[in-house]
Amino acid sequence: MTTTGLDGRSVIVTGAGSGIGRATALAFAAEGARVVVADLNAEGAETVVKEITTAGGTAVAVTGDLSEQAVVDQVTATAVERFGGVDVLVNNAGIMDRMSAVAEVSDAEWERVIRVNLTAPFLLTRAVLPHMLEAGKGAIVNTASEASLRGSAAGAAYTASKHGIAGLTKSLAVMYRDKGIRANAIAPGGTKTGIVVDIEAGSQGPAVLGGYMRNVGQPAEAEEQAAAIVFLASDAASNINGVILPVDNGWAAV
Repeated sequence: MTTTGLDGRSVIVTGAGSGIGRATALAFAAEGARVVVADLNAEGAETVVKEITTAGGTAVAVTGDLSEQAVVDQVTATAVERFGGVDVLVNNAGIMDRMSAVAEVSDAEWERVIRVNLTAPFLLTRAVLPHMLEAGKGAIVNTASEASLRGSAAGAAYTASKHGIAGLTKSLAVMYRDKGIRANAIAPGGTKTGIVVDIEAGSQGPAVLGGYMRNVGQPAEAEEQAAAIVFLASDAASNINGVILPVDNGWAAV
């Protein structure tokens, strides 16, 4: 019988102070993993660490903007120094755009969304890979999106960033599959996370997208997304590599 094999492993979860990230950090800790809780919000990160340690688990918080190399280095160093390496990386942190169509996207919106949603996961993945390669094993799970599968689930910047995450995931899977490293992603549909989208009234993007959003269906709980992430990182998924797994109540099938 295959088990998760996560007991004692060192896991980094980004965006772990709330939503899917929080649920994921708690789920890994429940499997016996030692978790680096990385988040921009210090209070949220520390609260999750307290939840884990109160339940008898092991966790440490690192706060900062993961689009900055210094923060990426700190997160990686913390995992290596406190827990002996990096067995699992979950690139979950991300932000929404304003559902803007291409002609409406400002430079600031584009650059921030791409920086947080795509560049930051690249930077952290690049930082942890030497440690995984040295160990000869590792699992990377990225949070893509329904917007990585279609053009009708978000604005231009977010859609481009999440298509980029899907491509990054597949490239990692091909490049490192013979080195004992797997890379997969989940593609969440509607999920109860408390994220509020700042939509500009009367803009083209939301007007067009509104007609498609009726296909979302029943939103998932954050814990349902976390369960898929933990599975993909676990030994139970040992031969699954390069997959973008929709967790969307069938939205991708519509």
